[in-house]
Amino acid sequence: MIINKDKCVGCANCVPVCSVGAIFIGADGLAEINRDTCVECHNCHRSLSPEHLPPGLTRLIRRILKSVSLRFQPDPDVCPTDAFAPEDLEWPRIVRRAFSDPMVTHESTGVHGRGTEEVKTNDVSGRIKHGEVGLVVEFGRPGIGTYFRDVEEVTTALAKEKITFEAGNPVTQLMTDKTTGQIREDLLDEKVLSCIVEVTVKLEDTAAILGSLKQMSKTVKTVISIGASTVCDKDGSDPLRDILQNEGFGIGWAKVNLGLGRVANRYVSAGEA
Repeated sequence: MIINKDKCVGCANCVPVCSVGAIFIGADGLAEINRDTCVECHNCHRSLSPEHLPPGLTRLIRRILKSVSLRFQPDPDVCPTDAFAPEDLEWPRIVRRAFSDPMVTHESTGVHGRGTEEVKTNDVSGRIKHGEVGLVVEFGRPGIGTYFRDVEEVTTALAKEKITFEAGNPVTQLMTDKTTGQIREDLLDEKVLSCIVEVTVKLEDTAAILGSLKQMSKTVKTVISIGASTVCDKDGSDPLRDILQNEGFGIGWAKVNLGLGRVANRYVSAGEA
């Protein structure tokens, strides 16, 4: 995202709407974007309705009013001169928008968002099976963001444990080596609003993995949120609850799959046709 300084009048309406605090008023009194901090979420462009006041005249009026201790301030939800200019992003910066802008389709999954369907379609996909636990590790949420260098710090540590990275996950597809958890070097300095790492572990290994994640969360330079899912027994019970409680994690049921889904074409779903 770019702010056209020929149009900007320095009203500062855009400063508080930035998801990661990347917009500021510079020494010239006009808005600027910290390119390193910006995650290309386009929240500024979406949140402020564009108006088309003449920039030169608007600046003049603001200066005159300021001289007599008055102020011309546009409504807080508008950019009075339509100063935002979305740019055509190239690799690797385009990855920022793919993970940060909920309005664009992620090319690796074909859907909006940073992750996959996880357990929401487990009745059809069968991704998580009895005796397994699906763990999601979310970085940077809310409103902090994360660099892929921080993500790699965790994925390389996880790769040494008894886990399997979810092949369809967007972060997994950025790895150069799934056995080591290393991420493409040209992406390590790219910042995104948030991203999700998905792994599958055996039920008996879950406590050890959760303990490792708790230790990693103390050193990584962002916020980590952890989600866990499993397949319940026929009576509705699940052993994961006790594991989470013993490891000191609060339990809040969020996404519950009722098992009502059915595979429409088993051959296609299994990749046999």
